[in-house]
Amino acid sequence: MTWNKNRAEKVVRNYNNLWIVAMGSLETFKMFVNGKWVDSENGSTFESINPSIGKSWALIPEATANDVNNAVEAAYKAFNKGEWSKITPTQRGKYLRKLGDLLAEKSEKLGKIESIDTGKLLKETRWQAKYIAEYFHYYAGLADKIEGSTLPIDKPDMYAFNVREPLGVVAAIVPWNSQLFLVAVKIGPALAAGNTVVLKASEHASAAMLEFGKVIEEAGFPPGVVNIISGHGDPCGKTLTTHPLVHRISFTGGPATARHVIRNSAENFAEVSLELGGKSPFIVFEDADIESAVNGSIAGIFGASGQSCVAGSRLYLQESIADDFLDRMTLLAANIKLGDPLLDETQMGPLATLGQIKLIESEISNAKNQGAKILHGGNKPSNMNEGWFFEPTIVDCSDQKLKIVDTELFGPVLSVLRFKTEEEVIQLANDTKYGLAAGVFTKNSARSLRITKALRAGIVWVNTYRVVSPIAPFGGYKDSGYGRESGMQAIHDYTRIKTVWINTSDEPMSNPFQMR
Repeated sequence: MTWNKNRAEKVVRNYNNLWIVAMGSLETFKMFVNGKWVDSENGSTFESINPSIGKSWALIPEATANDVNNAVEAAYKAFNKGEWSKITPTQRGKYLRKLGDLLAEKSEKLGKIESIDTGKLLKETRWQAKYIAEYFHYYAGLADKIEGSTLPIDKPDMYAFNVREPLGVVAAIVPWNSQLFLVAVKIGPALAAGNTVVLKASEHASAAMLEFGKVIEEAGFPPGVVNIISGHGDPCGKTLTTHPLVHRISFTGGPATARHVIRNSAENFAEVSLELGGKSPFIVFEDADIESAVNGSIAGIFGASGQSCVAGSRLYLQESIADDFLDRMTLLAANIKLGDPLLDETQMGPLATLGQIKLIESEISNAKNQGAKILHGGNKPSNMNEGWFFEPTIVDCSDQKLKIVDTELFGPVLSVLRFKTEEEVIQLANDTKYGLAAGVFTKNSARSLRITKALRAGIVWVNTYRVVSPIAPFGGYKDSGYGRESGMQAIHDYTRIKTVWINTSDEPMSNPFQMR
């Protein structure tokens, strides 16, 4: 990154040579297309906001339809004719391993950029940037283990087998939260399988994604194998998802945008996978380790300021422990330190967009009018005059039917409900349009197995929460999307099966008009 400090009119902060300004020059980023750093075709840009101070800090290229086309064509050429199309699976794995090694080395810088751009805690983004090296190492090892199979065919003198082949150009669309992690779970298996990628960064926070292109460049991937563009839904996202040379779309975001993506894919018949967030239940039975469950719930809803697709935003407490549990939880919530996400002592940073705060304020107001009780929080912090901060909030809900209970707020707001029986809480937990994740705290192993089987969610954590691994598949049910990321299954999803028939007989084929 380059910066001319002499041009700044007012320096707000200096984070180890990453300068944030309120007025004057802004940091500039470029897109990475066909191995080159490029501006948008017409020079258009948009500003990225640092949510800690609520002011612009960077200029991001606004891709035109032609910019998107250039990126897709570069990926298509690399897939069909370039060096990438000729190398062995083992060589692909070596590229991915080097990428993982470099990410581990550069996690500090990438983490800082992501924290400045999104407001997420540096200690989380730095760790995450380093940990995703494991994903690239995992898929590096799988690159030369994508096997076909021989078929026990029912025809004499015929030999038949299957091979798995890459799909082609993959459009990977990633939101602003946990963006480097989401990049890894998409492009790791896509590249290991032999595809090429056009990666679209979120318009809300593109900087870390564009900076990631420098790591791709340093890893030595051939031109066009990975392309990174930035822009809004129209024309950037629409052009990408309707492009005739795109063969698969991997989208993470919200259900409303996903519906557009699905409609767009009708133009190119691209395969589609969707991860769309959720309103995950966090269930605590009376026999649970209460300290562990309270800590798990705090992490599940206030970690990352609640800006997680798997946030445990619906807390179900068995009646006999509810009051004690909430006393402990509100005490911990009251002591959460809000502040600058780049400081180690900060425990919760700002929200990434002003729109999230407006939505949260509206839904909390509606919930109070409907009989909900605010046990803690519910407002913007009075002692913080700048930035998009919101207090950790606990809402005691009188009824499962309150709108706040099934509305994904993507912020630090917890809806609390009580239950009497196992059967009741299963019904309550499944009474939602979402189905991404769930948490269960109980010491009864038989109960934990019954509950995990009954819950309609793609991920269930028992006596833990928000744990991920490159080995474990990740995805949802219902409005939380379809398809899986991570694990062996993901790499298969970026391939298609080809069946080959071989006639082993020396005899000529029979007359097709003489059936026997």
